[in-house]
Amino acid sequence: MAKSIPAKKKIQTQKKEILQKSIGKKLSVAIITYNEEKNIKECIESCLEIADEIVVLDSISTDKTERISKSFSSVRFYKQRFKGHIEQKNDAIALCKYDWIFSLDADERVSTELKNSILTFKQKQDDETLNGLQVSRLTYHMGKFIRYSGWYPQYRYRIFKKGKAIWVGENPHDYISIQGKGGKIYGDIIHYSFRDLSHQVNTINQFSSIVAFTRQKKGKKFSILRTIYKPFSKFIETYFFKFGFLDGFPGWVIAVSSAYSTFLKDAKQYELQKEILERPSNVKEDYGRR
Repeated sequence: MAKSIPAKKKIQTQKKEILQKSIGKKLSVAIITYNEEKNIKECIESCLEIADEIVVLDSISTDKTERISKSFSSVRFYKQRFKGHIEQKNDAIALCKYDWIFSLDADERVSTELKNSILTFKQKQDDETLNGLQVSRLTYHMGKFIRYSGWYPQYRYRIFKKGKAIWVGENPHDYISIQGKGGKIYGDIIHYSFRDLSHQVNTINQFSSIVAFTRQKKGKKFSILRTIYKPFSKFIETYFFKFGFLDGFPGWVIAVSSAYSTFLKDAKQYELQKEILERPSNVKEDYGRR
């Protein structure tokens, strides 16, 4: 006849099972890509120690992004047509299978300090009320790390519970909105945003077109006054109020380019509102379609 488990031992076993469930969190890393062969390898390598799975959602790249991504055993690789930055990132989140998600861009890396903080966080007993963690981001541009100009620390929610957060905003400028309680975690995401100034100018041109197109689709009205004062105020804010001058010459470039980007968004919206053209020439015809 089978022996019954003593009540005291049964309670201890139950406590152990509860403890095992409450610690050792599983973490999915979600990355969206398009022609990121120059970035994706280092991005994935930087999060191998912290990720229990890495989900890469690709927008049908024509370079080696897929081959490089699939060379890592922890990567689950998916492809779909690009719908928009916000839509694509939310689709990547939906593909993740673990309760905690870290949303990362292909041009970002996880610093050693952040890795250690995440590993510690994964082993802590779960706080049922905590739904997200803000992470600081440190950008490398023009040969140095930018610590002013409004570019640092740039705390944003990047680590969150599945089902408790969503990407929102105005394409392509997105951010994560969480439900309930949030916190912060120590360590930086290292951001390699632009290869050089030419890349920065091309990005400003592309992103300003997307913003203008998105605003027009939402029915937002063009303002001539905003076109006049906003670029100047953006420069003053970036260079003086956010201490861009402490970043040296790169700080000057950031302030001027921020003002220029602000101007382009409104000027391009003017073209759209006056029906001079249906969409900017550098925005694909199927952009934003579900």
